[in-house]
Amino acid sequence: MDYFHRVDGDLFCEDLPVADLAARFGTPLYVYSRRTFVEHYEKLDRAFADVPHAICYSVKANGNLGVLRTLASLGCGADVVSGGELHRALLAGIPPERIVYSGVGKTGAELAAAVDAGIRAVNVENVEELRVLSEIATGMGRVQPCALRVNPDVDPHTHEYLTTGRSENKFGIPLAEVGAAAGLAATLPAVPLVGLDFHIGSQILSHVPYQAALRQAREVVEDLRRRGFEIRHLDIGGGLAVRYDHERPMTADEFHDGIIDLVRDLSLALILEPGRFIIGPAGVLVAEVLFVKEAGGKRFVILDAGMNDLIRPALYDAVHRIEPVRRADGDAAPADVVGPVCESGDFLGRDRALPAVRRGDLVAVMTAGAYGAAMSSNYNQRPRAAEVLVYGADATIVRRRETYEDLVRLES
Repeated sequence: MDYFHRVDGDLFCEDLPVADLAARFGTPLYVYSRRTFVEHYEKLDRAFADVPHAICYSVKANGNLGVLRTLASLGCGADVVSGGELHRALLAGIPPERIVYSGVGKTGAELAAAVDAGIRAVNVENVEELRVLSEIATGMGRVQPCALRVNPDVDPHTHEYLTTGRSENKFGIPLAEVGAAAGLAATLPAVPLVGLDFHIGSQILSHVPYQAALRQAREVVEDLRRRGFEIRHLDIGGGLAVRYDHERPMTADEFHDGIIDLVRDLSLALILEPGRFIIGPAGVLVAEVLFVKEAGGKRFVILDAGMNDLIRPALYDAVHRIEPVRRADGDAAPADVVGPVCESGDFLGRDRALPAVRRGDLVAVMTAGAYGAAMSSNYNQRPRAAEVLVYGADATIVRRRETYEDLVRLES
């Protein structure tokens, strides 16, 4: 469900015409619907109301402060994977006790920042990290609760680059080594083991892979409790899919119903780390048509937005729906929708059915709220797009468009 809809053929975000937003703020432009991501957060929160739980939004999906502050106001926590994301989460007003910190390569400075903030848990990904965290916390005179991130060797049946819980992935402690890692934690000062983390991937369409991971999680929880560990929470990660084209993702209620019987009786808190599920459908990338040309038997629609603005199609072969912003007449015909970046891999869609568009028309790349602006870059020295947050009939710039001066500001 999202609040992008058409009125007399023209695309609206909530109560505002997208064409008016483009005229006001320029293109390329990311447009976010507040109602959409708030509703998605609330649906997931309600779905798990029957068990103790915390929703820790995955900041890497979209770390815009306007988005984070809105979610913080609803009681949402954060899953962070870098010191920069931790800084953003705290700046947005998310309390440290609602923050968990994942990631395979945390630096000493990043771990010290987490300890200093007093976050809920550091998700430890290897035994050496456990030792380093203990040394840092002890040196600071602090205690930092931790959780072991477990790699259960479960295939989530998603894109190869989006799997995080298979044995060949870099993430987590192998299942067979978790007992030894817990034993080490028991000998180290300042790092009480309070939880487990079983994040297996992203854009997952079925609850079946989660069930496979949670069956193993149950065994680990029960084994560690027999050994005297007080396991207070189980982090089941995020990864819930959204609809980009013709997918049939789970609803929040379907996800709950598919896994709840495996965790309800464990007497612990569930932590969920949704990112894409909350913010993905809440954003579109608006671009202007620069040129339309025919070459090699193909029609190319050339936009002022490219792979530096939205890299998912080039990186993941991702398919985003692409639609004209204004009412379009005439039959749709195949077109490659490409950008201005000097790369043959610079495309937002290939062989897409688009009606006749011409220079100056606007198109919207749908479901671009997650991993769009967050993964954008200045490649080809292109300033990054502005970001606008819409709430009803109000639109607020939550990230201004970069200037050429911004591109060189840090250089000497």
